[in-house]
Amino acid sequence: MEVTREIVFPSSPDEVWEALTDPEQLEEWFANDVELDPREGGEGIFRWDDGEERRATVVEAAPGERLVLDWDDEGTVELTLEEVEEGTRLLVRESTPQFAAALELRALSLAHA
Repeated sequence: MEVTREIVFPSSPDEVWEALTDPEQLEEWFANDVELDPREGGEGIFRWDDGEERRATVVEAAPGERLVLDWDDEGTVELTLEEVEEGTRLLVRESTPQFAAALELRALSLAHA
C-alpha cells in the first residue's frame, strides 16, 4: 500500500531538511527520543514515551532534496523537497509491504470467488 501527502512550508529547503534530519528538531514534532545519522547507510532509532520504538536505515540522502528511510521491513518513507514560490513543497510517500501483500491476496481471492 502506498500513501502520498504533500505539504508546503513557508521555509527554505535547507530549513525543512534540518527539521527532517536533526534529532533535536525531530524530537520537537515526531518522536520523544531520536538518534539519526542522516547519511546513506546511516541508522535511526525513534522512541516514543509509550514504549514504541522504530528503527530505520537511510537508503538515500541528498541534503535539501531527498531523504529515503527503510523502516526495518515495515516499509519505506520517501521525503522529497522542492523549492516553490511559497517556500518548500514536501512530498511524503510511504510504502508498506505488509498491507500491499494483504491487499493483493484479498484481490486474488475475490477474483477467484
